[in-house]
Amino acid sequence: MYSYNIDMLRRLLALVLLLAAVPAAAQIPHLKGGQLIVEGKPFLILGGELGNSSASDRAWLAPRWVRMRAMHLNTVLTPVSWELIEPEEGRFDWTSIDWLIADARANDMHLVLLWFGAWKNSMSTYVPSWVKRDRKRFPYALAADGKPQEILSAFAPATRDADAKAFAALMKHVREVDGDRYTVIMVQVENEMGFLPDAREHGPFADAAYAKAGGDEEAFTALAYARYADAIARAGKREYPLPMYVNGAQAFPGRKPGQYPAGGPLAHLWEPWKRGAPAIDFLAPDIYFPSFAAIAEGYSRPGNPLFVPEANYAGDARMVPNAMLVFGKYRGFGFSPFSIDGLDGAGAERLGGLYAMLGNLAPVILKAQAEGRIMGFGAPATPEGKVDESVQAAELGSARFTVTFVDPWTARDKQAPGEHGGLILWLGGEEYLVAGRGITVTVEPVDGKGRFGLDQVDEGQFVDGVWTAGRRLNGDQTHQGRHVRLPPDGFGIQKVRLYRY
Repeated sequence: MYSYNIDMLRRLLALVLLLAAVPAAAQIPHLKGGQLIVEGKPFLILGGELGNSSASDRAWLAPRWVRMRAMHLNTVLTPVSWELIEPEEGRFDWTSIDWLIADARANDMHLVLLWFGAWKNSMSTYVPSWVKRDRKRFPYALAADGKPQEILSAFAPATRDADAKAFAALMKHVREVDGDRYTVIMVQVENEMGFLPDAREHGPFADAAYAKAGGDEEAFTALAYARYADAIARAGKREYPLPMYVNGAQAFPGRKPGQYPAGGPLAHLWEPWKRGAPAIDFLAPDIYFPSFAAIAEGYSRPGNPLFVPEANYAGDARMVPNAMLVFGKYRGFGFSPFSIDGLDGAGAERLGGLYAMLGNLAPVILKAQAEGRIMGFGAPATPEGKVDESVQAAELGSARFTVTFVDPWTARDKQAPGEHGGLILWLGGEEYLVAGRGITVTVEPVDGKGRFGLDQVDEGQFVDGVWTAGRRLNGDQTHQGRHVRLPPDGFGIQKVRLYRY
């Protein structure tokens, strides 16, 4: 009887501990239905990525937090380099992690950590000195001509295991210092993995593996990198299972593997990456080419929620249409330009206005994304930068909207239609929100019966989640009911109620 009671008590204690852990575990940031869930609610990342070296000096970064907060960021993407956290093998220094988390909290921001482990922009320059100097244990890859590259081999078990050990230690520390606050909401595994200057790495291990596998050299490289990233992610998730992704440096059309980082997580290498890295939650594009829309579309597919961690440089003039497409057309959960800590002047004003508007709309955007009631508009461009200003159209509810990017009331030489963009959200029934800048919207019934008029058009914003109307725009601002117009000189939100006649 005594033994039976002890066993029962042990089982009950285990059950109590398990049940106590469930609510906390359920609150860990995670992905659900294509959205990022933070503290139990969908979250829209309005982010910016720091420069590569910015997170290595607290004093240098300190005054820039104020500027980033003024631009209405809610998330900062920050590098965490292997060499800083493990300067000597087995000895970890968490100083930089601790102050990053503390300063993000002080400025009411979240963090996405970018693990600069064995790869950073296809190279291995952020690894510790004890890795760089031990060529026998941690071999470099060779090019086809036999010359060593400053790129660690993906086929060296010692490199993979050392990288995974450091990453696991990082995730354990983040859980210990942040596991109840969720300042850190996501992690990038490595950075722009890929091989240069050939389609695959060479050397004894790589050549032996390719001799067995054969086939397309870049697909072979992609599978090797995917398996490597998967091992790193698995080690980290055993300590703290935050969402984890990999980012891909894009290939300009016409270039061959090796002229860009071959084998990286690119849209045309989808199959080997998804097969080789099941622990990676999604693939993300770094986009520095004008053909933003086409690249983003390649990553917007079932099972791969769209997040753009490097949406060109922070001063990009086409920031507005690109963000509208990510959140509206492709229903992504995050947008983040690069080198945010260096942005000021007109660029900071543009991004700040964009993020202020999106932040105000975030709860409505997230709900509309989940229910398929949102569209985004922006003039696409070719890889060479030629902008297509053609009229665009979309159907939401019973209405068919037509969107133009050339503002009718601004001189043509005083506007840049390629920098205009907007969102349309259906609120239900005859009510819609139109937001953005530089777009003009007309509407007609989908069924072709009669015509739609603009019953009411109000500018405004949400205050504590409640729509608060400003001016009623039923006169000149709508050209006497002919269209909804968002001028190109500022960001706006307008609530539109239609009627049929």
